[in-house]
Amino acid sequence: MKSLKRSKDIKVANSLTASGAVRIANSIGLPSGKEYSCPGATSICEKICYAGRLERMRPSVKAVMLHNWELLKDADLNTIEGLLVDMLTDFSAECEKWKAPKKFRIHWDGDFFNDTYTQAWANIIKKFPDIQFWAYTRVAAAAPVLAGIENLALYFSGDAENINIARESGLPIAMLADTFEEAKSYLPRAAMCPEQRKQIPIQGACVACGICVKGKVNMTFSITKR
Repeated sequence: MKSLKRSKDIKVANSLTASGAVRIANSIGLPSGKEYSCPGATSICEKICYAGRLERMRPSVKAVMLHNWELLKDADLNTIEGLLVDMLTDFSAECEKWKAPKKFRIHWDGDFFNDTYTQAWANIIKKFPDIQFWAYTRVAAAAPVLAGIENLALYFSGDAENINIARESGLPIAMLADTFEEAKSYLPRAAMCPEQRKQIPIQGACVACGICVKGKVNMTFSITKR
């Protein structure tokens, strides 16, 4: 049986080598865009999507995303759960080997593309209580299924096009705008991504910062990093 392929992302890494390379693949990706795994995509996120750019620039990245997509897109609940269990069991073992914190980013690329897939994640996250998961979504239907799971920090990804949907979700919001000032005009008390503000290095930034991983406050992100 084929297995899901995890991804190494320098920003979300939970363990680095002495040279600063990512030691453990602690994320999963799916191909971006409405034609694939992002039914809630706005024109803003489609225009600036960094993951989509990487897919276009690096065929090897797109190949991994498509591999996962083919395994998941038409699969039933039991099949998806089996694939996720196998993937996370391997991840957990690697974390124990390297004494790394068990922190896993769901979807550095892609989103919760249908109800079956979303429910599978909800079920499996609960089966791995020692792993702290975090994710961002633009899929309104995913929010009630995943909200309230103790070891999942879930944000609704907001921008000028979908801010009302984001507010109605009841989730913490990760607001994207051209500048931090614009983003904070929607969420005045929100935190600002410290990596984008160059307050911390990109290597392992999300785990080192911990704000999104814990999911306690609204966040803002800037397209221009200003």
